[in-house]
Amino acid sequence: MSQQQLSRARQTELIILLGALTAFAPVSIDMYLPALPTIGKAFSAEAGHVQLSLASFFLGLATGQAFYGPISDRFGRKRPLYAGMILFALASAGCAMATSIDMLIELRFFQALGACSGQVIARAIVRDLFAARESARVFSLLLLVMGVSPILAPLIGGQIIGWFEWRVVFWVITLLGILGLAGVVLRLPETLHDEHRRSLHLAKVLGVYSELLKDPVFIGYALTGGLAMAGLYTYIVGTPFVFIQLFHVPANRFGLFFGANAIGLVAAAQLNVSLVRRHETDAVIRQVLTIEVVSGLLLLAGTATGWIGLAGTAILLFIYVASVGCLFPNTTALAMASHGNKAGSASALVGTLQFTLAAIAASAVGAANNGTALPMAAVIAACGGSAFVFYYALVRKNFIMSVR
Repeated sequence: MSQQQLSRARQTELIILLGALTAFAPVSIDMYLPALPTIGKAFSAEAGHVQLSLASFFLGLATGQAFYGPISDRFGRKRPLYAGMILFALASAGCAMATSIDMLIELRFFQALGACSGQVIARAIVRDLFAARESARVFSLLLLVMGVSPILAPLIGGQIIGWFEWRVVFWVITLLGILGLAGVVLRLPETLHDEHRRSLHLAKVLGVYSELLKDPVFIGYALTGGLAMAGLYTYIVGTPFVFIQLFHVPANRFGLFFGANAIGLVAAAQLNVSLVRRHETDAVIRQVLTIEVVSGLLLLAGTATGWIGLAGTAILLFIYVASVGCLFPNTTALAMASHGNKAGSASALVGTLQFTLAAIAASAVGAANNGTALPMAAVIAACGGSAFVFYYALVRKNFIMSVR
C-alpha cells in the first residue's frame, strides 16, 4: 500500500489511528502527573523517589524501541503492535494494583515497553507511505492528534484524583490500551512490502544500526530532535513539583497550565505544516532552534536570579514547549528520509536516542531536586543548547561540506 492508494478519508482515518498509537506513551505520563504527590503520600515516598517512576518509564521507552524496529522490519508492522498493546494493557493493570512505590517503578518500565511499540511502528508506517517533505507534514498532523493527550490527560487525571483514588488513573489507561489493540486489529493495514523485509540475524541487525550510527546527518537530526524532546520531558517531570508544591497551584487546576502548553505544542506543529510547504525544512529548523535556546537560557537566568515567578516561568515554558512542536516533526522526517529500506530500525534508533536522553534528563531533575525550580530550568536550558550545538556540528557542517 502506498500514499497514492489511500483515499483522503482513509488517510485521515489512518493519521488519527497512528496519532492515537503514538499518544499511548504521553497519555501514560500526562494522566498520572497530577497524582504524583498523592502517590508519594500513599507510599510514604519522597518526591525524588516518586519521580523515578517517570525515569523508569523513559528508560523502558528507550530500551523497547531498539527491539521493535528490527522486529517490525522482519515481521511487518501489525504483529509487533499486537504484542506491544497487550503488554501495555497488562502492565497498566499491574500499576493499578501496585503495593509499593518500587513495584510501581518496575511496572512502569514494562508499561513503557508496550507503549513504545506504537511510537516506533507509527513512524515506520509514515515512512512506508510518504516521501520526506510529506512525512514532515504527516508527523505534524500526528502531533495534532497526539497533542490532545497533554491537553485532556492531566485534566482527566486531576478530576480522577479529585473524585477517586490514584489507582483509577491506571485502570483508565488500561481501558485505552484495550481500545488501541482493537483499532490495530480492525483498521490498521500492513504497510511493509515483502521486498523490504529484513533478516533478524543478530549480525545483520547490528550492521543496520552500525550503518545508521555512522551517518552523521542521521545522528545530527536524531540528537537535535531527541535533545529538544528531552527538554520537553524535563518540563513534564519537573512541573508537578514546581507548579503544585512550589507555586501552590491546586492539583485539579494543574491541568490548565499543562493544557495551555499542550495547545502551544499543537499550534506550533500545525504552523509547521504551513512552514514546510513554503520554506526549506532545514531553514525552519534553524529558526526554531534559536527560539528554543533563547527561551531556555532566559528560563535559567530568571529562575536563578528570582526575577520570574509563576507567570514568567509559565510563559517561558510555553515558548520552549511550542518550539518542540515545530522542531521535532522536521528532525524526525529528515533523519529517516534516506533510510526508507530500513524504516523500522531508523525509527527505533530515533526513539531510543530520544528516550535515553529523556531518561537521563528526568533522572537528573529527580536527583538534583533541591526544593526550587532551578534543576528543571538548568536541564531544559542544557537540552536546548546541546540540540543547537549538535545540529550545527553534524547536520549543518556536513551540508556545507557537501556544497563545497
